[in-house]
Amino acid sequence: MSKRIAFFDSGLGGLTVLSKAMDELPNEDFLFFADTLHVPYGVKKTEDVKRFIHQSIETIVKEDVKAVVIACNTATSLAITELRDKYEIPVIGMEPAVKPAVEINRPTGKRVLVFATAITLKESKYIDLVRRVDDINIVDSLPLPELVEFCEALNFDNNVINDYFLKKLENYDLNEYGTVVLGCTHYPFYKRFLMKLLPKHIQIVDGSKGTIKRLTQILNANSICNLSGKHDVKFLCSNHSEEYLRKMKTALDIFRDIT
Repeated sequence: MSKRIAFFDSGLGGLTVLSKAMDELPNEDFLFFADTLHVPYGVKKTEDVKRFIHQSIETIVKEDVKAVVIACNTATSLAITELRDKYEIPVIGMEPAVKPAVEINRPTGKRVLVFATAITLKESKYIDLVRRVDDINIVDSLPLPELVEFCEALNFDNNVINDYFLKKLENYDLNEYGTVVLGCTHYPFYKRFLMKLLPKHIQIVDGSKGTIKRLTQILNANSICNLSGKHDVKFLCSNHSEEYLRKMKTALDIFRDIT
């Protein structure tokens, strides 16, 4: 069997990026690793999270994979440069889709609202990204840490989720906004809720498309594409929980059913 492409996240969120890869790369085989010992990352100390990330990637590369996708905006913002320096195989990161969101809104004058974890929003990588692409000062940011916890619990209760979003958005005039950016890979699990709650003119974007486009370019550039894979996914987690392994498979099925 050809080497797998690895996807890494603290928990279930990276499955939304894996799902996009499965759509775009039907001849590849995949590995998904969740750092279940330490999920969620977004509310922990930066130095602790960096250590967890490095430990996880060390485990992943022992699986003899051909590329690693850091399917987590928080992990990318904290460690992508160090990981690329450390490993010879390609390491692909993610960033919130702020640039395309700004370009979508530039002609309209509407604002951009970025949902992400608190740790992502305070890191220099995100701050520098906004400073670089938001030359018209239309980007606002909103941390939604509880949404990660809802996702990890596979909580899709309409009342709970709708009430949560309504409370978080109650101080925002949504008519001023044209785009919402899902800046955490857990958040696309709740896109369908947002589509019902937000005004119809608001577009919802995330970074998965750009990440998989970049992954495909790197596979081609390094001549490491698989032409005969079985579309197989191997699941691993840091606490070796059989229950969580089943949960990952269930969550992937849920996400692929709703998208």
